[in-house]
Amino acid sequence: MAEQHRPHRRPTAEAPDGFAAALRSAVRGEADFGPTARALTTMDASNYRRVPLGVLAPRDADDIAAALTVCQEYGVPVVPRGGGTSIAGQATGTGLVLDLTRHLRSILALDPAARTATVQPGVILDDLRAAAAPHGLTFGPDPSTHSRCTLGGMIGNNSCGAHSVAWGTTADNVRALEVVRYGGEALRLEQGRAVGPHGVRELIGAHLALLRTGYPDLPRRISGYALDALLPEHPGGPDPVRAFCGSEGTLAVVTEATVRLVEAPRARALAVLGYADESAAAEAAPGLLPYRPLTVEGMAADLVREPAGLPRGAAWLFVETGGATPAEARAHAERILRAADAVDGTVVTDPAGQRALWRIREDASGTATRMPDGTEAWPGWEDCAVPPARLGPYLRDFRALLTQHGLRGTPYGHFGDGCIHVRIDFDLLTPAGVSRFRRFSEELADLVVAHGGSLSGEHGDGQARAELLPRMYGDELVGIFGRFKDLWDPDGGLNPGMLARPVPLDTNLRFDVLPGPGRPVDVEFGYPQDGGDFAGAVRRCVGVAKCRTETAPGAGVMCPSYRVTGEEAHSTRGRARLLHEMLAGEVITDGWRSTEVRDALDLCVSCKGCRSDCPVGVDMATYKAEFLHHHYRGRLRPAAHYALGRLPRWLRLAAPFARPLNALARIRPLAALAKRLAGITPERTIPELATETYSRWLRGRHGKGRHIVSSSRVVQVWADTFTEHLSPQVGRAAVRVLEEATGRTVLPPPSGVCCGLTYVSTGQLDAARAVMRRTLDRIGLLPGHPLVVLEPSCAATLRTDLPELLPDDPRAHELAFSVRTLAQYLEEYAPDWTPPRLDRPAVGQTHCHQHAVLGDAAERRLRERMGLTGELSGGCCGLAGNFGFEKGHWGVSVACAEEQLLPAVRGAEPGAEVLADGFSCRTQLDQLAGRRARHLAEVIAEGLEDGRP
Repeated sequence: MAEQHRPHRRPTAEAPDGFAAALRSAVRGEADFGPTARALTTMDASNYRRVPLGVLAPRDADDIAAALTVCQEYGVPVVPRGGGTSIAGQATGTGLVLDLTRHLRSILALDPAARTATVQPGVILDDLRAAAAPHGLTFGPDPSTHSRCTLGGMIGNNSCGAHSVAWGTTADNVRALEVVRYGGEALRLEQGRAVGPHGVRELIGAHLALLRTGYPDLPRRISGYALDALLPEHPGGPDPVRAFCGSEGTLAVVTEATVRLVEAPRARALAVLGYADESAAAEAAPGLLPYRPLTVEGMAADLVREPAGLPRGAAWLFVETGGATPAEARAHAERILRAADAVDGTVVTDPAGQRALWRIREDASGTATRMPDGTEAWPGWEDCAVPPARLGPYLRDFRALLTQHGLRGTPYGHFGDGCIHVRIDFDLLTPAGVSRFRRFSEELADLVVAHGGSLSGEHGDGQARAELLPRMYGDELVGIFGRFKDLWDPDGGLNPGMLARPVPLDTNLRFDVLPGPGRPVDVEFGYPQDGGDFAGAVRRCVGVAKCRTETAPGAGVMCPSYRVTGEEAHSTRGRARLLHEMLAGEVITDGWRSTEVRDALDLCVSCKGCRSDCPVGVDMATYKAEFLHHHYRGRLRPAAHYALGRLPRWLRLAAPFARPLNALARIRPLAALAKRLAGITPERTIPELATETYSRWLRGRHGKGRHIVSSSRVVQVWADTFTEHLSPQVGRAAVRVLEEATGRTVLPPPSGVCCGLTYVSTGQLDAARAVMRRTLDRIGLLPGHPLVVLEPSCAATLRTDLPELLPDDPRAHELAFSVRTLAQYLEEYAPDWTPPRLDRPAVGQTHCHQHAVLGDAAERRLRERMGLTGELSGGCCGLAGNFGFEKGHWGVSVACAEEQLLPAVRGAEPGAEVLADGFSCRTQLDQLAGRRARHLAEVIAEGLEDGRP
């Protein structure tokens, strides 16, 4: 970062003298007070940012008790943290952050007969559900972050999710809790037993009338402390567990929880109902509840970018039903469809179809952060809830209030429970915008209360709403909240500033520390989706943490290195947080020279998976290239950057000497020396050079009597570096297929062209731009003729990096627009051609860059026409261009391949076709599995040679 763009550095608080040493001597877990650990935990998924003193990963309950004892002794506040997906700011703090996800993630017991499970607080919700599934059971609450949120976090926020109409909130599903207070005292909470620390019973008894009348009656009342659960007339007696749920880490730290499990329907169906507008959908939702659905979710058209699969309408209800059999679930859904007064509707029983529709809804917390025009939108009023019967009128008033303040939002959420999520395009970058944010928040709080609602209906109050609790409960009841907090935590050490005595809602905003309007960061890429603003690109990450999913989500890619290491620093979110703190200059003070950011980005495989799989389109591969460019500017680079980053140049020079160089590479001592000098890991085998390049073969072919008759009867095929010098057989096969399918002649490629991929991936952006300009000068695109690119990584570079590095060159955009994969070209220019029918299973991998940038729909359709059955693996092969060759990356590279690709190939049926269009994927399979994978072009060409119909 140029010095003139470095923001003012605010001093950060330091831990009291002796605190770090005392903590480390008292616990077995890892205590980290370094800048990386602190930077990774400054934010959650909210608008807020606070810098902690350090992070502790306790190993057990004894560690937690010891840490809370030391923290009380030194006066250090404590913030318990799970997945960090809270959106009200309650997972941020200035003291010691307890990372409960690293060690405390065991399911201690699961009793199918009693339908209970005992878990540690760091257990991921999906892990619990997977353990319960073989017994036909599940945990009812299921927020959209179910693949990464923790049970401890769910208890802290009293999370709900889509199925709360059937199974309630987290508080409805917790039976007992083991907790530790600030200072180290352990307590057990169970319904009907002690209500908490000394004095709580007396506090409740002194305010019975207010506690009986001061709470609104609605299913999603999450705001404040649930002190009414401690009333003596509460069913089953006072329930301290229910009162504790939703306390947001302000009372004690959960060390163990016994939770209720519910019977999971064996079959499910989804009735999708279309309505004229969202108010009509909202007013229809309560009428569906008597049919006992599992969910009643709603969203409007302004949230749905591609309404494929949805019935007619401008708003929709997703109503899920269950049954013992698919027929029973479908019949239940069809009854709802007949009863609903909808414009249109359909019932979806296919599990894949249901998953596709639910994915739209679950990704909404991310996709809603960008308006269709690219404008940023933010949480803050994410989950207000009103009585379901009031939802329609409330939404109309809510839309009117947005208009009054000149704001836009896209409501969606749990219509059956009257709970609405929304991201709003607040201007949180300027003082005027922040003032409007406060005025709107105050007026919206009054509107929610006027409709009998709760300021929070799912995610807690945190910093976003706790200041406004007096508008909902009144000063007297809020004062009792403070006294309740004091009885549990008299020192005020647990998550101060949340719930009781909250900090103002317009302080600690995470945007304050970033370069603001008028102070752009000097960068190389164009960042067209962010107005050319690198800070805006970094702001894209809102912390929903889909990248922290630890098992591959089907065909998804993001985030391979996190799934290998499990370290937050290696997630897309973690890397974005470090870049945020780099721009802030407060915790990470070295700007572009930061070793903390460099080390976190080192294991980024540049798969581009986050570009498509992240709900907000964070593009860490681009950010990494940008960072490496600045980090190494004017400095000596790693050897691999020179060897692998400039690979196209070396391969062109080596081409005339391919045979002797191949022979030398087979001499182990020489190969080992070459790898050491080039920064290549010793476990890798150096790929063999082609003795005849693709372009030389094609020119020779044209020199043998093949003449181009008309420019309208030609095909342009990109001669990428890998096809040209390392796998020319792919190019030869593509020529055979294209000429057979289209009757056109493939043109010989111009010499010296390169997409710049290897320069980009190593951050050599000045060289990449020079290579790209030379390519544009030489390529000579024929107007109206697409460019077929066989290597997916090169196609993705031409499609995205080229126009983003040369945003002012119209030729770059023209070339990017012309790029097609082989299957895309055949579908577009030979729609009536019949490919050879092979009728055999296929395994392999869709290239991560193709998944992220180009899509593989055309390839899927082509494989289906050829009778190649089965799904290709998602994820990343782990070789990823230069990544898997670089020294220090071998272990991660192999682990990435072992996640999906290698098991799929090893388990393939005999005779299965192994497909991999990427050179990296084929090389990885060859070197790790001893299997030869082929490009789809090779498979088609072989079928043509065999003369199959």
